[in-house]
Amino acid sequence: MLVGRQAEQQAIDRLMAAARLGTGGVLAVTGEAGVGKTALLENAVSGQPGIRVLRATGLESEREIPFATLLQLVRPALGALDGIPPVQATALSAALALPGGHGDDARDRFAIGAAVLSLLCRYAEEEPVAVLVDDLQLADAPSAHALVFAARRLTADPVAALFGVRTPEGDEVVIGLPRLSLEGLDLAATRALLSHVTGGGPSDAQVGLLHRATEGNPLALLELRAADLDVVQSVETGLPLRVPRVVADTFGRRLERLDVDCRAALLVAAVCGTDLRLITAACAAHGIDAARLGDAETAEMVTVQGGRVEFRHPLLRSAVYSGASMQQRHAAHRAAADATPRTDADRRAWHLAEATWHPDQEVADLLAEAGEHAVARAAYAVASGAFERAARLSPEAEDRAERLLRAADAAWIAGDGRRAIALLDERERDASPEAATYDVRESELRASIAARTGSLREALGILLTAADRADDADAATVALADAVHATFYLGDARTAAGLGERLAALRADVTRPRALALGLMATGMARTLAGSGGADDIRAAVPLLETDPELGHDPRRLSWLLLAPLFLRDATSGARLRTLVDDVRNAAGIGALPAVLFHVAVDQSTTDASWPRAEANFGEAIRLASETGQTTELAMSLAGLARLEARAGRVDACRAHGAEARLLCAARDIHVGEVWVGLALGDLELSLGHPDRALAHLSGLAELLERLRLDDVDLSPAPELTDALARLGRRADAASVAAEFRVRADRKGQPWARARAARAMGLAAADDEFDTWFERALDRHAETLDAFEAARTRLAYGERLRRAGRRSDARRPLREALDGFAELGASLWRDRAAAELTATGEHVRAAGDDPVAVLTPQELQVSLLLAEGRTTREAAAALFLSPKTVEYHLRKVYTKLGISSREALSTLLPGADR
Repeated sequence: MLVGRQAEQQAIDRLMAAARLGTGGVLAVTGEAGVGKTALLENAVSGQPGIRVLRATGLESEREIPFATLLQLVRPALGALDGIPPVQATALSAALALPGGHGDDARDRFAIGAAVLSLLCRYAEEEPVAVLVDDLQLADAPSAHALVFAARRLTADPVAALFGVRTPEGDEVVIGLPRLSLEGLDLAATRALLSHVTGGGPSDAQVGLLHRATEGNPLALLELRAADLDVVQSVETGLPLRVPRVVADTFGRRLERLDVDCRAALLVAAVCGTDLRLITAACAAHGIDAARLGDAETAEMVTVQGGRVEFRHPLLRSAVYSGASMQQRHAAHRAAADATPRTDADRRAWHLAEATWHPDQEVADLLAEAGEHAVARAAYAVASGAFERAARLSPEAEDRAERLLRAADAAWIAGDGRRAIALLDERERDASPEAATYDVRESELRASIAARTGSLREALGILLTAADRADDADAATVALADAVHATFYLGDARTAAGLGERLAALRADVTRPRALALGLMATGMARTLAGSGGADDIRAAVPLLETDPELGHDPRRLSWLLLAPLFLRDATSGARLRTLVDDVRNAAGIGALPAVLFHVAVDQSTTDASWPRAEANFGEAIRLASETGQTTELAMSLAGLARLEARAGRVDACRAHGAEARLLCAARDIHVGEVWVGLALGDLELSLGHPDRALAHLSGLAELLERLRLDDVDLSPAPELTDALARLGRRADAASVAAEFRVRADRKGQPWARARAARAMGLAAADDEFDTWFERALDRHAETLDAFEAARTRLAYGERLRRAGRRSDARRPLREALDGFAELGASLWRDRAAAELTATGEHVRAAGDDPVAVLTPQELQVSLLLAEGRTTREAAAALFLSPKTVEYHLRKVYTKLGISSREALSTLLPGADR
């Protein structure tokens, strides 16, 4: 009987009804222990014909076993495994240790989450499915991650997911999910519950006392009803009673009523989990009669059915375990280890670890091996725990240090930077002064965490120390290259220049291709930032970057492959590098993806006409960076998206994302991000026809660059400043800015900078001189891939021609500018070109609506994949969605765009085929 909870039942009924109608969803039912989450979940599916139910319960004894809870849940649905995308099926099989799975296939936790989603949706094709997972906070971390990942994406499939989660322990597990928070029962419901279980019911005074003592916690009410009123009355008043402690005390008293042998059998059951065969074998190894569990069942402590032993409540299991002495717990774990098959090495290792209180080399080795198995299955949180425990049990200092480092690395890959740093700090404290040796791997890990989470100054300091203490030129070069990368985000040109000189001095002693490639690239970056060349170094790095196999498999530096084309900005450099990144980006781990997607999006937004793809990649980078706490990539991706939106003419979005990026950048000294936002806002105001506002933004940006001594001409707003000044009638000032910029651009010698410089000169030149400059600019643009900048030069040229009275000559560049902006989706610039062309006397067709502007990021991603020819299932696999969710988004896209076919979709989305 479920008492009260009318509002909560209605919320769950709506979820279940929606699933029956084909719309999926999820609710996390949260509350303290004993508040009634389990009862509410069970009530949700009781008396529900025509619906399949998948159940699982998180078990503390299986918390360190990767994907134990997930296997418990999906076992009845595994018959549908062949119906999901093969890559996902392989990943899930590997994660669940099913036949046909291999450890390497389970490294990507997103692929596993996507596989769970696909499996649930496939299983629901015949009948709606209810997914019930109780005590999710006790589930192993990989299972929890996969389940939450899948639940977030339930949209257009008949699947209702209900997660019971204890608070506050499980709050972080279900961040972002819709929550149904359970409080204690009110006084009326308390009275009804107690009346039901006690027959006649306690007096009003007793009900009031129990309600105040338990704060309406149903489990505590049931355990502390009339027979235990003396206990409740003895509790001090004035502060609210913490129900979990009272419930644990109650269980403890009930356990005392059982004899020693029965409690011993219960302890073995608490240690072993739910498998009756394992429990029986462990009891035998411990010299205990497993049949004594029957007495515990009679006492309503457990249920024994279907080969499983289930405790009546997780807190009862905790009470059994916590109430035992250390010696008793050790003995029970030792018995469990003896009973566990040798083939289940990981579970056996954990039991041995719990049975061992002193350093033990054999057990430590087994735990470390379990950690490696967990890494192979992408269960990084479990792996970190295994390596940490292995370190604790390792007699040798060298083994302890190595395993703490592995634990920290796994924690960082799992997204827990704080834990990773804490483990590294412990490793440092554990090392004795005489035995301590410098480990460059630890420095690299600390620097990676600091840089990705926004502590760029800290990362720079760590890397400089690593370079100073490196044993050889190769290690020093890699550290210095990473340091230059940090200075790029910091906009610290002075430090970058010094690092570039150090790298150049080391080059003759470098032996490994990877170190040489990174060193050349970083030297070129440093010199570019300082305005002292650098292009030759970057060009020399390109063939090494293209051929070095290590870089393609180094997730922390995969984005380096795109730095060369981004810095050179010409039509010939980087084609092979872009192909390499496309080949390996889908295999990159979650920790590397935000940086890779960011660099890919920047390249797409500044080299060709695939702006929809760039926007989708920026959006994905922002989402993943937020999920993984990578502040640097979040800030830079927001700034990059603002620049793209400024070009596309999305005024509100540009300003909103620019403001968000600027706040993050200012707080973290990510000065290059601030520069990008300044460029975006200045460009936006120019496109809106507000040269005065543009001048304010661009002048402030120029002051920032001067203060930073950041002399890369590609970051300079001089061409835009020239445009603003000319529009304000300040031609002398415009000519001065353009002339100075031309000198700097010629010194760099790259076509992108020289094209912009020639355009600036054309804007400021006299009427009898501007043709030469604009024609020179267009020649330079032909050597680049930036279609937007070329269209801006044609627009500026056409404007000058029209204002000089040469309307006929103006039509060709204005028409080409109009077509270029229209193809890109640069709506405001297209309108400006159209107005200029109309002023020459030519009829201009009306602009169509920008199809991308009306789509959500998710709809855009779906549209791009389908428009390029992927099937619904292929698109679903790529985006970690179900096929029905893809179809749901596609229907909305068709409605918004007024189309009915994928052919029409391909026509409307510029650059979709790319």
